[in-house]
Amino acid sequence: REPGSKVYQQETRSLKRANLPRNMIENSMFEEEPDVVDLAKDSTFPALDPDEVVYEPRSSRLLVRGLGENELDEEEEDYESSARLLGMSFMNRSSAHRPSSSPYTRQAPPRSCSRPSARTMVVCVLFLVIVASMTMVLYFLPGCTFTRVRQISNSSAAYPNSTNGELFPWTELRLPASIRPLHYDLTLNPDLKTMTFTGHTVISMSVQHNTKRIVLHSAELNITKATFQLDDGKPSDVTVLEYKPRQQIAVKFTEELKAGQHLVLTLDYSANLSHNYDGFYNSSHTDKNGVKSVLAATQFEPLAARKAFPCFDEPAFKATFLVKISRESGYMTLSNMPKAKTTELPSGLLLDEFEKSSVNMSTYLVAFIVANFTSISENVSDTLVSVYSVPDKKEHTRFALKTASKLLQFYNNFFDKTYSLKKLDLVAIPDFLAGAMENWGLITFRETSLLVGNNSSRLEQQLVASVIAHELAHQWFGNLVTMSWWNDLWLNEGFATYMQYMSLQREFPELDTDNLFLAMRFRALAKDALNSSHPVIVKVDTAEQVLEMFDSVSYEKGASILLMLNASLPGEQFRKGIIEYLRKFSGLNTVTEDLWNSLTQVCHQSVSEMMKSWMLQKGFPLITVSRSKGQVTLTQEHFLLTADNTTRSSSLWHIPVTYVNDSCSLEPECKQLFTLKTASGTLKLPDNVKWLKLNYRNTGFYIVHYGDEGWKALIDALNQNISVLTHEDRASLIHNMFALSRLGRVTFRQVLSLLNYISNETDTAPVTEALSQLTTIYKLLDKRQELGLVARMKAYILNRFDSLICKQTWGEELSASKQKLRSALLESACSLDHPYCVQNATELYKQYLESNRTKQIPGDLQRLVFTVAARSDEGWVQVLQMYAHATYDAEKRKMLQALASTQDTRRIVWILKAVLNGETVQTQELPLVFSTVSNGFAGHLFTWNFIQENWNRLIEKFPVGSSAIQSIITSTTSQFSTQAHLDQVQGFFTSLKERGSQMRVVQEALETIRLNQCWMDRNLPAFRQWL
Repeated sequence: REPGSKVYQQETRSLKRANLPRNMIENSMFEEEPDVVDLAKDSTFPALDPDEVVYEPRSSRLLVRGLGENELDEEEEDYESSARLLGMSFMNRSSAHRPSSSPYTRQAPPRSCSRPSARTMVVCVLFLVIVASMTMVLYFLPGCTFTRVRQISNSSAAYPNSTNGELFPWTELRLPASIRPLHYDLTLNPDLKTMTFTGHTVISMSVQHNTKRIVLHSAELNITKATFQLDDGKPSDVTVLEYKPRQQIAVKFTEELKAGQHLVLTLDYSANLSHNYDGFYNSSHTDKNGVKSVLAATQFEPLAARKAFPCFDEPAFKATFLVKISRESGYMTLSNMPKAKTTELPSGLLLDEFEKSSVNMSTYLVAFIVANFTSISENVSDTLVSVYSVPDKKEHTRFALKTASKLLQFYNNFFDKTYSLKKLDLVAIPDFLAGAMENWGLITFRETSLLVGNNSSRLEQQLVASVIAHELAHQWFGNLVTMSWWNDLWLNEGFATYMQYMSLQREFPELDTDNLFLAMRFRALAKDALNSSHPVIVKVDTAEQVLEMFDSVSYEKGASILLMLNASLPGEQFRKGIIEYLRKFSGLNTVTEDLWNSLTQVCHQSVSEMMKSWMLQKGFPLITVSRSKGQVTLTQEHFLLTADNTTRSSSLWHIPVTYVNDSCSLEPECKQLFTLKTASGTLKLPDNVKWLKLNYRNTGFYIVHYGDEGWKALIDALNQNISVLTHEDRASLIHNMFALSRLGRVTFRQVLSLLNYISNETDTAPVTEALSQLTTIYKLLDKRQELGLVARMKAYILNRFDSLICKQTWGEELSASKQKLRSALLESACSLDHPYCVQNATELYKQYLESNRTKQIPGDLQRLVFTVAARSDEGWVQVLQMYAHATYDAEKRKMLQALASTQDTRRIVWILKAVLNGETVQTQELPLVFSTVSNGFAGHLFTWNFIQENWNRLIEKFPVGSSAIQSIITSTTSQFSTQAHLDQVQGFFTSLKERGSQMRVVQEALETIRLNQCWMDRNLPAFRQWL
């Protein structure tokens, strides 16, 4: 591919890189030339030493990017050439056996050259002496570091020191390819009195390539004994080296281990149960009688299995597991597989042994629990489905069991592949940071994500069903077929997110998850419009970057793109492609290209060609529509929100554009498809078509600008009859108009013109989208202390929605959609002091107290009623007392939000300290508390100050880059819009250095503040005129 004038330079550079390990080729590849060098076309090119490359599965691709760090997100990875480049790594040939005939070796010049003069030789010798002297001085000068070409060798400069001072034999984050684990035999002995545990791990391995070392992961484990056995030989003691910065341990050998040999490494160790929410951690709960019980549970994804047992803690190192756990008689244990037997130990403890796993698992999917839980169960297609909880909450498990059983049956049929294990446990953990975790056969949940009261609202059921559907989908996407490395996380999370909505739409239509999915897609667009966003598939080189992959792009954009793809394929082709993918890669690891290939095989069209543009570049397109009589021109560009003169990329997307018009706009049969691959394209319409609406039902991941005439035609149509478009399309128009206003393509007067029709709107999606957008602007004005504009915006919102607010009832409502509409309207109304709303909420709370809490408040209204009650001193104290004694978690969480909504500064400080210390309020609720407090005028500055003062404690509880830290930063800074706040936020995070300054969410926060500032500066004068 290289220009002819550069061939010689490319050849010599390629030869130098051949001696480097894989990641160093990646780092140095484009330092001088941006062209991708196709090194693997010639089979005689010298291979890398197999022991010097990190493990990549059969189908892995190396994502190669060009031209330096600042342009990583702008460039598209070259899958073809990079796959070939990585292919070299698997040639099992050492550099000592490279053929001398390699065409990449510079040939010796002919020997007919004339002899140089004596003067020339003297000058050359002096020059070489000077160069050598300078090199030695620089080399031995303290503080100098050479990173241009860092070659792994046996020299002491290549390797870091382990904890005992000996050289650690590995230098990369990813583990080497030379050893593969086959089976783990794990014995865990937790002591819930001392909050410690001991472990005994036996790892059976095979040698893939000749090597003199075994490198694996271990974190916060005190290894007390290690033995090693080769094939059928006798075990011998070995020394274990540890390098803590990368959480790796290693064993070195003087003699080479040979490919094909079988190894057994046995490790004894001790550790403390974690006090955070990852690894093997302790938890507790207090029953209704005030008796406290302790338990231990696990959370390993993504990088915490190494905190419970030494292991090859990367997704591609799949193995089988046999787990044994000791316990006291008053406890029970659970693990991925069914229990095989229980034996009594001489100490009086019981040892539970579980069956050997019938499937190969990644380490992050291993799980075990020691607790005192009760369960209910039923059999579904030869699988025992059970839901576990603390004894007091057993009555709240029935909805979860019914939902899981029905969804398991659905997935078995939809994927045409039966669930792989004999049992499926769903366990509610009292202390659990995430919503849930898909451990194979032992799914763990936060209590609010699994337990539902008998009188729960449809919205509460909707939440629980969504989480269950997501985690069950993972049993196929993620567990059965697993991404090779975290850069392809979307294959797990995007698919599980998409399947959760699709499955619920089919099996539980009464839960109205269509609107939930639509709102999620709007959120994904908002995140991906920022310059700080990233491609779906992106390089992941550090532990912090692994954690940061668990974000809106992997989950929500991934799901949105799958919806768009499915909507563009005819019939059942999408499902057939998925079935083929699961069939072909069952039990294996994959990359994104494997999925596209499976779909292409079924669809007989290149899915990869279309999807590559959506996977490998950040952001999404803006389609601008211009019409001249019967010809419509569609133009695409990158929709990028920017507060400066950032140049938009010239990226193009392969867009399946759907559209309807006034002649037929509601039914699926009305939808027409136009594929836009280039910068612009044209389509024909009859001259009598009055208006055109693109992105039917908002199934596409793009935004549309219709131009002044196009917008006017659509607005006129809605003012005449709102039923000319589906509710999804009406919500889509509102979302797109606000987005274009933020981009500066339409005026806010045009936004208000569109919203004139909203008084006649009765559907949930358009109303909630309009309310959400207006409330965001109101909060920005409020935090900016633009008091006059705040009052006018408040009056505008209440006036626009007044008739709809007053139509809402305050009794039980069965429809999930109507519950969502009612709660959104009334919460907005009460927060803006609408007299009708405040009066009714106060009366409902009064009846609740007078009936000694027997007259229930409808679930969808509980948060707003408790929030209104907590405005008074007496009410806040009452809600706090109810919170302390509440046992139903969904209701308890709403009380907590009410308490955190206070505008009393002393109470704000109290609740922030309480949640950080875990006193009264569980620390797992810290992100929720920060988000709620930050929404209020009195609280938003307190949370920012609190973060600065307590940053070190926050990152002790939640890892840097984790979703909890991301949530805290986003909620605390997202409503800032002044230069002073921008300077404060930038200065604070810059000062953190390795303690958080490099997080992507920090760049996102800074960008959001700049955009808020820019939007305010541009619109404030017009606001004063229009409102």
